[in-house]
Amino acid sequence: MPDLIVIGGGLAGSEAAWQAAERGLEVDLYEMRPQQPTGAHVTSYLAELVCSNSLGSYLPDRAPGLLKEEIRRLGSLLLQCAEQTALPAGGALAVGREQFAQLVTERIETHPRINLIREEYPNLPDQPAVIASGPLTSESLSKSILDLTGQEHLYFFDAISPIVTLESINFELAYRASRYDRGDQDEGDYINCPMNAEEYNAFIEALITAERIELKSFELDLESGVKAGAHTFFEGCLPIEVLARRGKDALAFGPMRPVGLRDPRTGRWPHAVVQLRQDNLAGTLYNLVGFQTNLKFPEQRRVLRLIPGLEKAEFARYGQMHRNTFIFSPAHLRPTLQSTQRDDLFFAGQITGVEGYVGNIATGLLAGWNAARVLRGQLPVTLPETTMLGALCHYITHAAAADFQPMKANFGILPPLTDTGKGKRNKRQRAEAYAARSLADLESFLPARSE
Repeated sequence: MPDLIVIGGGLAGSEAAWQAAERGLEVDLYEMRPQQPTGAHVTSYLAELVCSNSLGSYLPDRAPGLLKEEIRRLGSLLLQCAEQTALPAGGALAVGREQFAQLVTERIETHPRINLIREEYPNLPDQPAVIASGPLTSESLSKSILDLTGQEHLYFFDAISPIVTLESINFELAYRASRYDRGDQDEGDYINCPMNAEEYNAFIEALITAERIELKSFELDLESGVKAGAHTFFEGCLPIEVLARRGKDALAFGPMRPVGLRDPRTGRWPHAVVQLRQDNLAGTLYNLVGFQTNLKFPEQRRVLRLIPGLEKAEFARYGQMHRNTFIFSPAHLRPTLQSTQRDDLFFAGQITGVEGYVGNIATGLLAGWNAARVLRGQLPVTLPETTMLGALCHYITHAAAADFQPMKANFGILPPLTDTGKGKRNKRQRAEAYAARSLADLESFLPARSE
């Protein structure tokens, strides 16, 4: 009989299993794929990245960059795997998605204290466990969680971006560059498709009139993004066609903002730009950055080929939407990621209301660490709220019911800076101060809790 059961072989579950096993626990890790597929995954690898292949900014004065540095210092396996399979992405950490997932799978399968079981675990275990079943939790496990929480889950809908082949991009119009020339010195890490005002307006008109795939069995007001019953659309991942309906300039100030992307042919910033980021190690596939969509597939071909440089785009994957599930963590979780009903039951990843790949990894790390501590008779750790991971865990367990939505790493959830004697700071200086405080507090916190 294992010391700990981990349900879900995604980012959070893989990290949780590794952390617990590294601390001496015998772990059974359950992953239902490939015996039971989902509507979003395409491989049987653990830690498959379903949406973007980017883990966000690497810059130390950005919230995602700070969270990466925190989990690096905490010994994250998955961050190590991501850095080993990294692709050019300017100031961001992007990975070859298949290479990354394959490496994680190999590390988990070869760990002497992890037993990977390829089948569904349909109910909450009656022994110590970490539930990291993710946004596509099976129906039977969802019902078991519902029985524990005593209330409905909340839902939001997630959308993924299309991927096109490199050879189908027209480089007579497209050009390589990173924003503000950040990235490779000789050649930009992103492919950019520039638009003038006329091209942009035509694209927006086609986008907002294109046919979308209906969301079966769910009532949702996509235009406003408001809740409809128990269902909600995650504001941080709006499809481009929904965002475009909010105003003709919404995309130009969002995923199509041209700031810092000088067109070498004109020497100026274009009116708008579509960026493409390398999606596989071979460099043959590129995804459209921030272009999540729920348009019908023929409509995606028609509309996206209006983008200059993508007139003959070949699609390796179309954009699509799927339902993500998360529990109402403020009522059911502590900042240690323990269930309020059971000390030996932990939750991690998107099912807790944490959003973003690195946030999922980070909560898996903390859940696995705390599970090991509890099973060894130690008190679980609550990270300082001044750290990014501590702030995320505090948010999801203390947010008000009226506005609880999945949360990514951001400086807005950290406690205010108190050293006002430093004078007025600009945005960059505040970010640097937040990061410095977080890392200093983490280092002060860790020595007495190294195990």
